Amino acid sequence: MPIIYNQIVYNDCQLGIWEISESFEEMYSKIHFFPGEKKKLDEYKSENRQLEWLSVRRLLRELRGKPTQIVYNDQRKPFLFNSDMNISISHSRDLTAIMLSKNKKIGLDLEYMSHNIEKVAHKFLNEDEFIVDDPSKQKFHMYIHWCAKEALYKLCDKQDINFRKNLTLEPFEPDECGEIYGWVDNKFWHDKFLMRYFTIKDHVLVYSSK
Repeated sequence: MPIIYNQIVYNDCQLGIWEISESFEEMYSKIHFFPGEKKKLDEYKSENRQLEWLSVRRLLRELRGKPTQIVYNDQRKPFLFNSDMNISISHSRDLTAIMLSKNKKIGLDLEYMSHNIEKVAHKFLNEDEFIVDDPSKQKFHMYIHWCAKEALYKLCDKQDINFRKNLTLEPFEPDECGEIYGWVDNKFWHDKFLMRYFTIKDHVLVYSSK
């Protein structure tokens, strides 16, 4: 079974991770398509991107126990059709993650630690944030910051958020897993958020709820 993680977190949030090991044909054969979805899938020219799309639907079906349609608003924020349950989605390389909650706003991000993130760190880190001096931990520390800010961005509905100006993480020492705090400060929010993170198969995953 490609589900490699399925846990209840924050008491009422479900977090699941799917490792893509199937071929396109195997994944396609297991999907229930809602009207218009086959056309949407065909719009993706890359088979890897198609597999990501399919894996989201497959994982969601496993978590909910039934086919469920995903729809998006103008900011590309996902929702479940005819459901009051909130959803957050992320995928990177061979992993797909979904978080579900009936009572809380949620945000999730998953990133494979591959590229040279130091070159773009100035775009999302601000002068109040701390990165360790140890060169062997700096890349990992930056990835946690990036994922945490993506998770907050999704939780806060992707509205009026600049990663450097509006999102700030309190100083923390990076570990294999842990809790961190971040602030969102814009015209919609001035609030502090608890986030949790862990590593899995060379990925960093960060999630939060409110």
